[in-house]
Amino acid sequence: MKWKNRRKSSNVEDRRGMGAKGIVGGGIGTIIVIALALFGFDVGGLVDNLPISDTDNGTYERTAEEEELADFVSVVLADTEEIWADVFEKNNLDYENPKLVLFTDRVNSACGLTSAAVGPFYCPGDKKVYIDLSFYNELQNKFGAKGDFAMAYVIAHEVGHHVQKLLGISEKVSEARSQLSETEFNKLSVKLELQADYLAGVWAHHVKEKGYLDEGDIDEALNAANAIGDDTLQKKSRGYVVPDSFTHGTSKQRRDWFYKGYKLGTLEGGDTFTSEL
Repeated sequence: MKWKNRRKSSNVEDRRGMGAKGIVGGGIGTIIVIALALFGFDVGGLVDNLPISDTDNGTYERTAEEEELADFVSVVLADTEEIWADVFEKNNLDYENPKLVLFTDRVNSACGLTSAAVGPFYCPGDKKVYIDLSFYNELQNKFGAKGDFAMAYVIAHEVGHHVQKLLGISEKVSEARSQLSETEFNKLSVKLELQADYLAGVWAHHVKEKGYLDEGDIDEALNAANAIGDDTLQKKSRGYVVPDSFTHGTSKQRRDWFYKGYKLGTLEGGDTFTSEL
C-alpha cells in the first residue's frame, strides 16, 4: 500500500506503555457491564462508577519498526475517515470519526478490561477501535497473513463495525440477543461480522480508486480473511469444526464478502442479514 508521506489521522490515542486502569475484582457488576458493552450498549457511565486499580507497566521502549507501524495504521485510519465521510455524504448521512487506541498488553475501555490476546476490537460503548501493534507480527507469523494490506484489512474491518454502529445495525443485533438461543445468536453474529468484512471491502474499493493500492494488496487482504475464518481457526486449534459455534464466518464467507465489497464499493450490496451466506 502506498502510505508513506501521506496524511495521518489526528484521532489516534497512544496509550502504549501507559498500563491500564483495571476494574477491580470479578463481581456481577463487572460481568454485567462487560456483557452490555459487547452487545452494543453505551456503558461509559457504568464503567466510570466501578472501582479501578492502576496497573502501570513502567517504562516502555518503542522500536523504530513499531513507530513505523504506528504511522501506517494512522494513515489507514485517515483513509477510512475520508472515504466513509464521502460515502455517508452520498447517502445523505453524517459520518462521525472513531478514535483508534494504541495499547500494549491490556487496555480498559467501555467494554471492560481487555487483553491484547483477543486481538484488535471495536467497542461500541465508546466508539473506539483498540489495537496492540504486536498483532501485526502475530498476523504474519501465527496466521501466515503477510503484507501491510493484511493489517489494513483488519483495521478497516473494525472501522466497519463503527459504520454499523452509526447505521444502527449493531443495536438491532443487540436487541435480538435476549430472544435467541446461543446457536441462533451465533448465526446473527456471523452476519454482523461478514457485513464488517464487506464494509472493509468497500473501503478497499475506494482506496484503489485513489491510486493507493500496490500490486498484490487485495490478495494480502483475502489471505488474511481466509486465515481468520472460524473453520480454519477451529481446525488448527481443535482438529475439527463446530459450525454452530461460528461467530465470524468461514474463511470462504469472509473472503467472498470482502471481495464483494471491493468490487461494488457501495453500502447497498452489503445486506448479509437477508442474503444467503
